[in-house]
Amino acid sequence: MNRSLLTIETPRLLLRPFELKDIEPAYQMNLDPAVSQYTGDGGVVNKKEIERRIIHDVMGDYKKHGFGRLAIEWKENQEFIGFTGLKYLEDLNEVDLGYRLRSKYWGQGIATEAGKASLELGFSTLSLKRIIAIILPTNTKSQRVLEKLGMLFFENRLEEGESIKLFEITHQMYLNHCSK
Repeated sequence: MNRSLLTIETPRLLLRPFELKDIEPAYQMNLDPAVSQYTGDGGVVNKKEIERRIIHDVMGDYKKHGFGRLAIEWKENQEFIGFTGLKYLEDLNEVDLGYRLRSKYWGQGIATEAGKASLELGFSTLSLKRIIAIILPTNTKSQRVLEKLGMLFFENRLEEGESIKLFEITHQMYLNHCSK
């Protein structure tokens, strides 16, 4: 993994590869019921599980695919405030845009700011052709973020007994959206 390739600065944020120091704040974020209500995974029940997910899943994605979810730091104080980024979903053969923020940072345009940077990485640096996003139908605020990013709804689906909505953006759609 080229660490500098996956480190992105936006006006307010630093997006960077996860580090072991992120385990505790990621665990604390996932304990918040407001955050976990929209994750589809019920949040993380213990610190060992979040440690496993960061070390095995996220850091494993960096090694296997050259990219993965990124920690979000608030530049003003270097505080871990959540994650964003791209993840290859092997079962769907798709790259997924995701984000999760501590609830005190909701409603400030951070998911949109981080999402724009993630799409830029995906299309301009990784040369992806399409990126999808998956949300729960009740997560209307995330739907609005995806629409601001130029993503379009394309399918309702039932996954493991739960209804989900899928959105997409192709490289051409991204270029068109950026030129507006």
